Amino acid sequence: MRIMKKVFMGTMAIVMGALFTSCNKGNEKEIIRVSHNQAADHPTNIGLLAFEKYIEENLGDKYDVQIFPNELLGSQVNTVELTQTGAINFTVASNAILESFEDVYQIFNLPYLFTSPEHYHAVMDDKEIVDPIFKSTKKSGFEAVAWLDAGTRNFYTVKKPVLTPDDLKGLKIRVQQSASNIRMMQLFGGSATPMGFGEVYTALQQNVIDGAENNELAVTSNKHGEVAKYYSYNMHQMVPDIVIGNERFLSNLSPEERVIFDKGFQIISRVQRDAWGESVEKSIKQAKEEMNVQFFYPEVLPFQERVLPLHQEVMTSNPKLVPIYEKIQEVGKSMIGGKENE
Repeated sequence: MRIMKKVFMGTMAIVMGALFTSCNKGNEKEIIRVSHNQAADHPTNIGLLAFEKYIEENLGDKYDVQIFPNELLGSQVNTVELTQTGAINFTVASNAILESFEDVYQIFNLPYLFTSPEHYHAVMDDKEIVDPIFKSTKKSGFEAVAWLDAGTRNFYTVKKPVLTPDDLKGLKIRVQQSASNIRMMQLFGGSATPMGFGEVYTALQQNVIDGAENNELAVTSNKHGEVAKYYSYNMHQMVPDIVIGNERFLSNLSPEERVIFDKGFQIISRVQRDAWGESVEKSIKQAKEEMNVQFFYPEVLPFQERVLPLHQEVMTSNPKLVPIYEKIQEVGKSMIGGKENE
């Protein structure tokens, strides 16, 4: 899963060179570098720009927040490692990558864990559930400070639509770099091909892979719809993206500064989520009208039945997830009960 050492060291040299240059210029403000792999018009970038504005309005005499979109500072694996060292202050990481640092994150990669977007949001906003998970990587040099909505993950393919799990047989599908996602694809019947997000377009174009699985914005913002023309709503996952921060930087903030940063983290999540729904609608319209992508709505139950055994496999192999899993199920049941009693 680790990127090539040469690439990592090259990016590290660039970042450290930038740090050295800024210090030599006599800039008294501390630069806060924030990295992510999405385009400038993506809800993630919109949320981070709101964070930049808020921090500089309140602490602009001390901090200069700089946002680096489009993997400018490297892939997610790369920037997580740079955040560990402190070369980058914050980065947006996929839940799948964080699973390799602390396997408690495995819980969010389970397919069909949530019964609805409302269930998903309620769980992610429940501090009793997520705070212990977010703080679990402190020993690795970083902690999660906010979660971002990444919608539902669905299959999109180059040569044919995926209407049943059997349609995945023989197809090489890009998945996120985690053991859970590889196993999920095995249960679906496809061939899992883990790779970084920035490699997907070329891999689709050159037929290295037959398809991928992600939300609608990957089709348009990252241009995957120029190659993959079939998008199928099997809705196998609702997995958050996570904003992580360097532990040393966070621990060195004064109590007053930490209050402001914590408010800033809340702003990232709120603004990003507010922008998400509108962006998805625009993305679907663009994909249909400008890229000729076709959207399909297969029956979800056959897909669920294929991968639900993964829940028990994961609970057996990682027992510490059991109480978290049970709490998530309780939230879902309470929401269903509330609707029935209305």
